[in-house]
Amino acid sequence: MKKLIFRKIIFDVLAFFLVSSFALTLIVWVIQAVNYLDFVSEDGHSFRVYFMFSVLTIPKIFSKISIFIFFISLFVIISKYEENNEILILWTNGLKKTSFINSILLFSLVAFLFQIILTTFIVPKTQDLARSYIRSSNIDYFPSLIKPKKFIDTVEKLTLFVDVKDKDKMENIFLKDNINSESSQIVSAKNGYIVTNENKSYFILENGEIVNIDQGGTNIVKFERTIYNLSKYNTKTTTYPKIQEKNTNLLIRCIDSLINKNIEFRTTTFSCEKNSINAFMQEAYKRIFAPSYILIVSLIASYLVFISKSDSHYNKKKILLFLIGVFFLTLSEISIRYVNYNFIKNVYIFCIPLGFTFLTYFYLLTKSKNKRI
Repeated sequence: MKKLIFRKIIFDVLAFFLVSSFALTLIVWVIQAVNYLDFVSEDGHSFRVYFMFSVLTIPKIFSKISIFIFFISLFVIISKYEENNEILILWTNGLKKTSFINSILLFSLVAFLFQIILTTFIVPKTQDLARSYIRSSNIDYFPSLIKPKKFIDTVEKLTLFVDVKDKDKMENIFLKDNINSESSQIVSAKNGYIVTNENKSYFILENGEIVNIDQGGTNIVKFERTIYNLSKYNTKTTTYPKIQEKNTNLLIRCIDSLINKNIEFRTTTFSCEKNSINAFMQEAYKRIFAPSYILIVSLIASYLVFISKSDSHYNKKKILLFLIGVFFLTLSEISIRYVNYNFIKNVYIFCIPLGFTFLTYFYLLTKSKNKRI
């Protein structure tokens, strides 16, 4: 009987958590997806790239809000059971508060492990996959980026100006290609239009000239018609993996090498440099240690079983408990910024959630020892 009742509580917490997290994740995702429209309107990527990039950010959004929603779920459901006198069924059926606290802690440990898997493996993988769509994308919507009488520098090394644009036809066209630090190319044409063939864009230019500039001087070539390949240019959107998108094993290997061997190393997608050690350690802490705050906020929520609704200060105590929980959630975010190369300082930061979890747990055990309602 006691197991069935507790299972119902866990089921209610999970149901509240899933509905709330889904709703909040969806709201945040829609807001971010609107901001990502710049990939199409300003960077010239296709709607497919935009859609895949946006969808693959969902795990990251979920991981950001999951601890807060988990705390809210426990807090709301336990409060609801207390206010509806349903929690009394547990005590009248012989369940000790010690057992209840242990069950909540075990439940939070499962949530903690799930969060570790999410932040350590799933989120970096999906973030890197999202970035891969940007890396492999051409400037699919280049023609839509061209506005008359405006300089366009959406892509790297290329500046484009069009005086007149009438549908697909353009007049008085100016292009500057910064080939490298020592040479550049300036192309001007009276007329032109863009064609697409096999997912590649070409500028057909008519009646103009090409000016090649390098250290050897200037060379001018006139033409009646020439084809300029636009697909060779890359977007200015960041294409290299950011720290939060990098593999966790590689991140730990880098930290270990820099701390113990003082050796820097590089791969095709990763640069392990000593001047970035603080950023690497902060990212590792965020993935592996920050989720441990789930344990302390779960115990804070479970303290509600010691507060009776008949208490004249019931609402004040509930608000205080909620604020304490929010304080620890805020602390989990703030503490990330203070992780660095200093070993002793990091030990203190790592011990904060674990230390408070043990203190709170033993305090609750002492308070609930041999007591029933």
